[in-house]
Amino acid sequence: MLTLECPYCGVKAEETELQAGGEAHLKRYGPGASDEEFEGYLFMRKNPKGVHFERWRHAYGCGKWFLAARCTATLEVFGTYPAQSTQPPVDLQAKIKAKRPNWEGYK
Repeated sequence: MLTLECPYCGVKAEETELQAGGEAHLKRYGPGASDEEFEGYLFMRKNPKGVHFERWRHAYGCGKWFLAARCTATLEVFGTYPAQSTQPPVDLQAKIKAKRPNWEGYK
């Protein structure tokens, strides 16, 4: 079972207390977007085996959305950070790189 720490309230919560929100750091398209842009936003997602960045909501806690970096193959959690971040924090990326030397970095 995944255990993630909410960066807002500091509670370490099991995944049953959380709500998954899909891939993090997506560019969202809305009114005025082309059909191709909107289709890409709705349906095109990364599905890596390895390091992945995701959105989570502390549903049975503070209720806030946050982002997490974890390995989809081992369920290892590298860390969490605020949802307003446009990319993973540098220190979190360094932590992932230290544990996974072959990781190519956030793209």
